[in-house]
Amino acid sequence: MKPTPRPDPFSLAFEEAHKAAARGEVPVGAVIMREGIILARAGNQVLADKDPTAHAEMLAIRQACAVLGSERLIGCDLYVTLEPCAMCAAAIAHARLRRLYFSASDPKGGGVEHGARIFAQPTCHHVTEIYGGLRESEAAALLRAFFLERR
Repeated sequence: MKPTPRPDPFSLAFEEAHKAAARGEVPVGAVIMREGIILARAGNQVLADKDPTAHAEMLAIRQACAVLGSERLIGCDLYVTLEPCAMCAAAIAHARLRRLYFSASDPKGGGVEHGARIFAQPTCHHVTEIYGGLRESEAAALLRAFFLERR
């Protein structure tokens, strides 16, 4: 029996970001994985859903919770193409995600390394392991191209 290659969660997150851009959404994609299994994947749908909370991370968290039948995503990792905003960072903490991997930093709207710095607050009840800057140039180029098109 030939071993099945482990899926690359960042490649899937970038696929979701490209799909979001094609729909006219800010190109952000997210994937949640546990023990090598993809539980959820999503891209931004704020405009399509007319919902300011329909960020890729929020949608992926909702999907993964539904798959697992739990509000806690213990042992799960989130891969996202942009530093999560404060809303998404708080949801990540509440969901008890084990690790957050993100590509581009977001000095203007981020809530992890910038802005509210949710995980650094004494009121944060679960601190997720954070790994930023992974495939950063690819994510930054995608975002720059998207916004350049709209100016």
